[in-house]
Amino acid sequence: MTEQTIESRSPQDPSDVVVRVADTPVDRVAVAAREARLAGTSWAREPAHTRAAALHACAQALAAASGELTALVVREVGKPVTEAGAEVARGVAILRYFAQQALLPEGEVFPPADGVSLLHTRRRPHGLVGLITPWNFPVAIPLWKAAPALAFGNAVLLKPAPQSPAVALRLAELFADALPDGVLRVVTGLGATGEAVVDAADAVSFTGSVPAGRAVARRAVGRGVPVQCEMGGQNAAVVLPDADQDAAAAAIAAAAMGYAGQKCTATSRVIVVGNPEPFAQRLAAAVEALPFGDPADPGTVVGPVVERRPRDAIRAAVRRVTGGGARLLTGTRQPDGDGWFQAPTVLADVPAGDDLLREEYFGPVCAVLPAGSVDEAVRLANEVRHGLVAAVYTRELNAALTLADRLDVGMVKVNAPTSGVDFHAPFGGAKESSYGPREQGPAARDFYTRTVTVTLSP
Repeated sequence: MTEQTIESRSPQDPSDVVVRVADTPVDRVAVAAREARLAGTSWAREPAHTRAAALHACAQALAAASGELTALVVREVGKPVTEAGAEVARGVAILRYFAQQALLPEGEVFPPADGVSLLHTRRRPHGLVGLITPWNFPVAIPLWKAAPALAFGNAVLLKPAPQSPAVALRLAELFADALPDGVLRVVTGLGATGEAVVDAADAVSFTGSVPAGRAVARRAVGRGVPVQCEMGGQNAAVVLPDADQDAAAAAIAAAAMGYAGQKCTATSRVIVVGNPEPFAQRLAAAVEALPFGDPADPGTVVGPVVERRPRDAIRAAVRRVTGGGARLLTGTRQPDGDGWFQAPTVLADVPAGDDLLREEYFGPVCAVLPAGSVDEAVRLANEVRHGLVAAVYTRELNAALTLADRLDVGMVKVNAPTSGVDFHAPFGGAKESSYGPREQGPAARDFYTRTVTVTLSP
């Protein structure tokens, strides 16, 4: 039987084949899982300081190769080079952070009922953790999953998105000398490969679309293994009348259009309390000012989208809503070349209920909506099925704190872009944006380990 392959192509130059990799069949995933689980048995018995030292060595290897990895991220997924470099640096920081987390106290001591026993808890790794990761953060997301999994004694079976296998494979190569053989395995492939990873793992962490995340959750729950799924966002920024209008416009432009809007935390809807027109014009001007084009140019903020399909979907949506009365405030720029470029687009007067206001298009497009009151703004922000992050722009502390309690999301940013997260703080959303425990920071230990209660009587 001929082995099926996958091609990863550069979004800015689709004729550039970055790598061809196997669409790993189910039986080979099972073999990789057995080998990783076997390697993980010894890894789990290593002292915490040994695991910490190994992660520090991974961080050093990544830092030493930062230029190479940055260029590969730019080539494979079209991320602007300045942002790609920042992502690699973030990966180094994540590895160092979780190297230290491995050395923190692992349990708690409780007062025993008999007054003399030692009643305490300990943490144990699950064994083999299956990670299914997206293409848009091909360094940071695999590492914010793999680093805590490894730090706490698990082995890792990583399946990257088919658009970004080259980065994942290179990460594994860089870490090969720092980690025991087999404790981190990468399997490339499509949906069936991901299903096989879920079927083989003792715990599963997924980031991707809502439909795929639902399927992963059902499959893992059916097996009775822990699972966390981070899925989409249709994120709102609420601009109150007292906000610094210019600062808000600049922040929202970056959050909506940076990396061509290909972030689950990107701003999709801008809800303006009061007359929206002056702010809409400010936002359109801020978007027009963003450098757009070749992601290898250090000045570029908006590069291509990853494939033809999302670009065409955005263009079709813009044609649909403008045909229905929406106004195109900006969105006609188009660079030369054959890449999958979509002009950063701001719309107003989008018909209520249109998919553009409800679904995640994952590209450089956002809509400005009017709200007659703060209550209406909250209703508009909350009426979608996603609930990842929202931003509030105001100078009034009471308004900021009140809205932080009323917005049905997992994260609220005040006078800051919806995009961008801190890796040492819990990450996750509400409603269909997330399923299961939070990721990152101290929350990661809760997912990648299980608690054992021990009573030691004299």
